[in-house]
Amino acid sequence: MRTADYVALDEQWSTHNYHPLPVVIAEAEGATVTDVEGRRYLDFLSGYSALNFGHRHPALIAAATEQLGRVTLTSRAFHHDQLGLFCRELAELTGTEMVLPMNSGAEAVESAVKVARKWAHQVKGVPDGTAEIIVAGSNFHGRTTTIVSFSTDETARAGFGPFTPGFVTVKYGDAAALRDAVTERTAAVLLEPIQGEAGVNVPPAGYFAEVRQLCDDHGMLLIADEIQSGLARTGTVLALDHEGVRADVYTLGKALGGGIMPVSAVVGSRAVLGVLQPGEHGSTFGGNPLACAVGRAVVELLKTGEFQQRSAELGAHLHERLGALVGNGLAEVRGRGLWAGIDIAPGGPSGREASEALAGLGVLCKETHGYTLRLAPPLVISRADLDRGIDAIAQVIRAS
Repeated sequence: MRTADYVALDEQWSTHNYHPLPVVIAEAEGATVTDVEGRRYLDFLSGYSALNFGHRHPALIAAATEQLGRVTLTSRAFHHDQLGLFCRELAELTGTEMVLPMNSGAEAVESAVKVARKWAHQVKGVPDGTAEIIVAGSNFHGRTTTIVSFSTDETARAGFGPFTPGFVTVKYGDAAALRDAVTERTAAVLLEPIQGEAGVNVPPAGYFAEVRQLCDDHGMLLIADEIQSGLARTGTVLALDHEGVRADVYTLGKALGGGIMPVSAVVGSRAVLGVLQPGEHGSTFGGNPLACAVGRAVVELLKTGEFQQRSAELGAHLHERLGALVGNGLAEVRGRGLWAGIDIAPGGPSGREASEALAGLGVLCKETHGYTLRLAPPLVISRADLDRGIDAIAQVIRAS
């Protein structure tokens, strides 16, 4: 079978909720993937940061393989020998006190929403059923019914109502607008330290310090969605660390599973996560032994600081080179660490056209919002391969 055969199978039998590039990946290692016909590509997307450590990192594969030979699932009806160790090690890495393990990033966000509402009712004294959470426009926190209820992307929302109430939307990066939205019913503020899906939008300097102060002044929780931005993607363990600010609750996912399986978690203070009691929230697969073993191996990789340093150093190089293309094919470059959103200048190819052209040159990335490309190479990428990918981007955006 060839590429066209596999694409035809997908088109016939799988639901069309994605519009993938016509590349059929069969093997992968490090920063490189190989298609069914033997063509090799640089992966400049990293599964939307799920593959921060590259494809099939040896330490992660070894941890998964060892655990596969022991036990993979017990359900939380019983204890197992990986859960407490995983929670302790992740809490220590993130400077938090308690961990709620889940599976997908959306599950982590849903869990954080439930925790914030329970905390508001039980601790802050907000009447049950009236708590509000302030969110930002252009956010992306997942695809569940509740989460798309506070999305401003009509593609994500259209046709999926009725929507869940209890959310107030303000402009991202506008502390004054957030301040005006606060009421006595406000339980929490839920924000991405950097908005990924929106095009890797970085907030103005000092924004999160103002948000933190507002939360302190009004008795609100600050929830940081670090599912894409966390775990070394921006050069620090958590992207919020760049702002010198601590959240009450963080949601983690994607890279926490090492590119092997879905692993997510809500981490935060004991005073907040401690509001959950037995029977009030759960997950059959959340915190399973295999997930915990992989998650522990991810934490071990991050303890050395190597990946944070690689992201910071290679990220500086990435942004320097991309910045030189502004006015020469690019209109704007945003991001931090090995993460960038680039806007193609008017008159250039669309994001889709650029993605297809890059695939033809052996570089895989994906468009968002028309004329924007998101770049997130694996943190294991070599400087030479990073330059090769940037050279291909320069060639494509200048071609028009």
